[in-house]
Amino acid sequence: MTTSRNSSRNRLMAAAASLAIAGAIGFGAVTTGTAPVLADAVKVDAVQVPSFADVVEQVSPAVVSVRVKAKIQPTSDGGPGFFSGPNGFDDLPDDHPMKRFFKEFRFGDRGNADRPRRFDRRDRKRGEARPVAQGSGFFISEDGYLVTNNHVVEDGTAFTIVTDDGKELDAKLIGSDSRTDLAVLKVDGKGQKFTYVDFADDSKARVGDWVVAVGNPFGLGGTVTAGIISARGRDIGAGPYDDFIQIDAAVNRGNSGGPAFNLSGQVVGINTAIFSPSGGNVGIAFAIPASTAKQVVKDLMKSGTVERGWLGVEIQPVTDDIAESLGLASSKGALVSSAQDNSPAKKAGIVPGDVITQVDGKDVASTKELARLIAGYAPGKSVDVTVWRNGKSETIKVNLGALPASDKLASADNLGTPSEPDTLADLGLTVTRSEDGKGLVVTDVDPDSDAADRGIQAGDVIVSINSQEVNGTGDVDKAMSDAAKAGRKSVLIQISRNDTNRFVALPVAKG
Repeated sequence: MTTSRNSSRNRLMAAAASLAIAGAIGFGAVTTGTAPVLADAVKVDAVQVPSFADVVEQVSPAVVSVRVKAKIQPTSDGGPGFFSGPNGFDDLPDDHPMKRFFKEFRFGDRGNADRPRRFDRRDRKRGEARPVAQGSGFFISEDGYLVTNNHVVEDGTAFTIVTDDGKELDAKLIGSDSRTDLAVLKVDGKGQKFTYVDFADDSKARVGDWVVAVGNPFGLGGTVTAGIISARGRDIGAGPYDDFIQIDAAVNRGNSGGPAFNLSGQVVGINTAIFSPSGGNVGIAFAIPASTAKQVVKDLMKSGTVERGWLGVEIQPVTDDIAESLGLASSKGALVSSAQDNSPAKKAGIVPGDVITQVDGKDVASTKELARLIAGYAPGKSVDVTVWRNGKSETIKVNLGALPASDKLASADNLGTPSEPDTLADLGLTVTRSEDGKGLVVTDVDPDSDAADRGIQAGDVIVSINSQEVNGTGDVDKAMSDAAKAGRKSVLIQISRNDTNRFVALPVAKG
């Protein structure tokens, strides 16, 4: 009995050992010292980059493609591009500053991504409309108002909106503003309610924050790219109110008018320009800030136009030399080179040589800042303008006018035929009195002088020096002497050239 019981126990143990070995082989377990050791799959426990999918899913229905048609016009060999001739930017000399600017800063798409066919005389005779632009836009109200760029729609006679789900809807132009490159369209949805987005408070947006651009690059609607805010307050020479947000999200032709969202799904900026020597995305794009767009869009929806306050001055930056010559503590503010005839500034008593330092208590850091501040007021608004004049601050009350459709330059006096040549040796200038006795005409400039270095040329007229009218060389000598006695290192000379005034700071000592 005992022997039988032991025999059964031995058979059970052997079976269990065989099963364990088979299981170990089947699952790759190590049972002997010679079996290979298999490593675990790689898994990195790290902070995950947030997905943009939730934002994109919510905002995409509000973003649309904008197709624009216009009456057929003869096309040039250069095609319908923004920079093409005839008499376009391509026809400018290679060294012309405007040609260089528009080659570097591309303002969206003025043609389809694919080059359209040329139209023949029969097409033009029929007066058919053809596509001239294809950009982006976004709804800002449930009843069909949407925002895009002015340069997308400015030549259009018919507008079609393509929604995120592929529906095509006709739209009409409510209004546009070329100065900020914004436009508002309206879709008649026949009672349909549209998904729309709102503007963000871009003052809270910081360099380094994520942005998501949604648009219609090269006609590829619903394209999403992401990046960060690269810089703020960019001035790219596009207009008097330049204050662009720079982003590095991929923006290409056709993205114009499309939104750049923050992670809350609000519009931080409207994509309007790219820096691109080659024409493609290089990671530098510019968006109109939401704060600028919000007010302009509101005005366009209300009346179809934008009314801005108008001061009526020509201004230039305050350089360190100019600040020193005027006794200013810093090179901030906007130097008035002239006040236009019948302008609010001239009526209020603002004169050339004044440096505008504040408007209604708000500091003016630069010429751009002054332009934006004044434009933010409604015509007829009374504002306090603080100027630096004759070594002290003065406050002048100005009733702002309405900004004219086209800026007018202040007219200059007829200079007549110069006579009585004389020299201003300390300044390196040869001058003569103008025929009407107002100012000194520069007839020669010493090429090694400070005057030449600062761009003074023969034909320029010296109108004033340190805000004092100049009628002869004695006025210049006196002003130089007074500046030296006051411990100034330079004098501020007002120059008139081709009906335009500017100021130049020249050292008191012989240069």
